[in-house]
Amino acid sequence: MVITKNEQKVPNEVGEVILEVENVSKRFPGVQALDRVSFTLRKGEVHALVGENGAGKSTLMKILSGVHQADEGTIRYKGEIVNFRNVSQSHDAGISIIYQELNLIPHLSVAANIFIGREPLTRAGTLDEKKMNSDASALLHTLKINIDPSTQLNKLPVSKQQMVEIAKALSTKSEVLIMDEPTSALTESEIDELFSVIHSLRDQGVAIIYISHRLEELKRIVDRITIFRDGRSISTDDYSAITMEEIVNRMVGRKLENIFPPKQNHPTDEKILEVRHIVRAGVLHDISFDLYRGEILGISGLMGAGRSELGRAIFGADRIDSGEVILNGKKVTLNSPSDGIKGGIAYLSENRKEDGLAIKMRITENITMANVEKICRSMGVLSKSSELKAAQQYTNELGIKTPSLHQIVNNLSGGNQQKVVVAKWLFCDSKILIFDEPTRGIDVGTKYAIYELIGALAKSGRGIIVISSELPEILGLTDRTLVLHEGHLAATLKTSETSQEEILSYAAGIATKN
Repeated sequence: MVITKNEQKVPNEVGEVILEVENVSKRFPGVQALDRVSFTLRKGEVHALVGENGAGKSTLMKILSGVHQADEGTIRYKGEIVNFRNVSQSHDAGISIIYQELNLIPHLSVAANIFIGREPLTRAGTLDEKKMNSDASALLHTLKINIDPSTQLNKLPVSKQQMVEIAKALSTKSEVLIMDEPTSALTESEIDELFSVIHSLRDQGVAIIYISHRLEELKRIVDRITIFRDGRSISTDDYSAITMEEIVNRMVGRKLENIFPPKQNHPTDEKILEVRHIVRAGVLHDISFDLYRGEILGISGLMGAGRSELGRAIFGADRIDSGEVILNGKKVTLNSPSDGIKGGIAYLSENRKEDGLAIKMRITENITMANVEKICRSMGVLSKSSELKAAQQYTNELGIKTPSLHQIVNNLSGGNQQKVVVAKWLFCDSKILIFDEPTRGIDVGTKYAIYELIGALAKSGRGIIVISSELPEILGLTDRTLVLHEGHLAATLKTSETSQEEILSYAAGIATKN
């Protein structure tokens, strides 16, 4: 059955229920992950699943995909009670999940990734590469995905690789597609392309469960929304019948009067950082600005504008070709991150798991790793008691939620991982903190806590730089905003006097400022 939806995304009243979850519970040692959760999915709908980290979304998805089994409750798929014992059973039944971290083989072709394990063979029993490419091309065409099936996967951008993952799922005749944070690493134009494919799938009758922390994007594709909190399904509504404020309030279980906390910081007129005529060939072009004590300075711009590259240059992670960096009135040379650390500069990467944390190590070790000398006795012997004391101090100060200071960092939520990164740099006594996408992959309730933390750090007299692709974050958090366009500083704006439209006009190169 093909269900056609109009541009207004009228809720799908006629789509029959393909998946029904009734009073499902799941308990892990010490944790009630799901508590009598109920949920229905219709053919030809995009159904959003939202909630804070730890709300139970991922656990339910793992049960539906056969990774875990429910302790109690009933799951009906296409009218029959099912209990998937492994991923293969779920997949064979027609349920596919596309994780945030893609499950593809980089050195193989697009076609080979789509049909891996199911490659067509010639009569002689050898790989029929011509048929494989032809079948892949036909499938990609049906999905309106413009990719050459013979292309090696790692030659494609992440957005195109994601399309290959979707094609791979649909090649097995999947009727239910679960998408976990699919836009987290995509540009605006790439998101448009993905949403076009989602619309096409929906119109072909595919049922889609869409999980995302980026609530603002839901209005473009979602028919219904189910909200989770503390392992329970709180409500299910037609998306058109619920407001953003109601969604947020139900997610966090309390009213957030504002998405952003009241301003805590009051910038002084004391310059703690001066950047003069920074040039990095082909990337940064003659950029100059100042940062004041107690200020939160935003850096905005489209993907590829040089935002992260500017932050990394100031930290010393990327060498510059010319220009000056002045800290507290003194010119400094930043040839490496260690130079930045010595100068009191911290850079919190947008990819905290790869660049900010040792995820298989404990909280104590992560907090002290960048300044181990501070907790060493004579002869360079590490003091475990000093390490524990320091970790306890910052865990208390930053409100890091953990059952133990010896917890492995990878087991923490995204928000608590981010707080561990902040603790690491505070232990180094950093006076300038550069946050690159500080709330990427973090739920709305925890975002508020991160914003409060950034405000408190600025209030303490530190200088804060926030690099963000989310314009509401720039507008709600910062005092001034630098707008980059293709490596150039297009404008410096007082945030309270600007708008999303103005920032975008400079970011896109439409407006210029003398």
